[in-house]
Amino acid sequence: MKFGGTSVATPEARLQSAMRVVSAKEQGFAPVVVVSAIGRKGQPYATDTLISMLRDIDPQVEPDTREMDMLIACGEILSSVIFAHTLKTLGHPAQAFRGGQAGIRTDGVYGNARIVSVHPISLIRSIEHGYIPVLCGFQGVYVPGDGGPGGELTTLGRGGSDTTASAIGAALNAEAVEIFTDVDGVKTADPDAVQHAPTLRKVTYDEVAEIAHLGAKVVHPRAAEIAMNYGIPLWVKSTFSDDEGTEIVPREVFPGRRLTGVTHTGKLVYLHFDLADPPETDRIELESRIFSLMAKYGANLFMLNLSPGGTGFAIPRSQYPNVSDLLDGLVVPIGGTVYVIQIGHPSKQVETQAALLEPLGNVQRVRAELTEGCSMVSMIGHEYMQQAGLFRTVLGLLHENQVSVLQTSDSDFSLSVLVPESDTMRTVRLLHDKFQLSAVV
Repeated sequence: MKFGGTSVATPEARLQSAMRVVSAKEQGFAPVVVVSAIGRKGQPYATDTLISMLRDIDPQVEPDTREMDMLIACGEILSSVIFAHTLKTLGHPAQAFRGGQAGIRTDGVYGNARIVSVHPISLIRSIEHGYIPVLCGFQGVYVPGDGGPGGELTTLGRGGSDTTASAIGAALNAEAVEIFTDVDGVKTADPDAVQHAPTLRKVTYDEVAEIAHLGAKVVHPRAAEIAMNYGIPLWVKSTFSDDEGTEIVPREVFPGRRLTGVTHTGKLVYLHFDLADPPETDRIELESRIFSLMAKYGANLFMLNLSPGGTGFAIPRSQYPNVSDLLDGLVVPIGGTVYVIQIGHPSKQVETQAALLEPLGNVQRVRAELTEGCSMVSMIGHEYMQQAGLFRTVLGLLHENQVSVLQTSDSDFSLSVLVPESDTMRTVRLLHDKFQLSAVV
């Protein structure tokens, strides 16, 4: 049973969450609890608040990722101890565990670690002695090959508490993993865009992973992937209502062609690199260098587009300064040609690089067109995207309503359009209404 930040934000919310745990215990289950940090951004113990405490010392000095992990892990430690004590006041013995104490081992990547193994020996002993284990979500430990004392504390990245819950559920062969949040379940659209968007009663692991990748923050994609791989039933429920929630199931349990919902990712920047002039071998090498850099520095890419004339992708606006620093003015020598990447109008860095390289001979600029203020709106569906004429219907609808489509992409489970950020919510509503998603439940 995993409880998010809003479910543990106040004494009243923690009591409601704890009563759900007690109810499971009284029904004969052996509940294991995973908690996020208390509250959301701005509240004193929220993860973003802890991050700000470090960054605000001097915004010009980037905090060390190791120390950052040590700091932000405190939010879940605090939350787990308080939640365990809340259960004790209700007459149910409980024990708090850090991720490492619960047996979670990671690959050692600070800030975005992946779980490599789970050995829940301490949790099993706790259950056998009549306790309810309460785990810190979002964290584990990396034990170096030389067996360094205690290991290194690492965090799992945004949404990591969902991943913790699924991994622990798989390791314990749980009856189910229940994700408790402040909404009734997985909805057909963001309620901020579609006021009465219905709650889906059943979706597949594939669909919910696609929904999460494309903007919705109900369940982390890694959590869905782990639950799918280990066949653990996954539920999304509300802490604050008696709604039955959404059950996430394997594809074979819920077959058939359908449209599941519309989701969106806001505040994007789109970059398109003009690679029409370089020969094919050079173009492939340039693309490889660009994408290798993006992978190395953890850039989140959307709307990837590859063609003989160029390549493009969208990135979150918050990541653009780092991406610009990496790519603008980047020098890539290939054979007898030296390429200089230029984003938008030529910067001083690009002009300086080009001037310095000019004596070397053949210097060519690779220009990237920059489009700011974008948002991606995506339709999610199972076996629905292969329908003939679907793209035409979507593009025609948006054209009729004067919504500019800047780029498109699709996959087996989604169809996405890049639109001006100011048209995001309107685009969601148009698609939701056009495809009658209010009637899917």
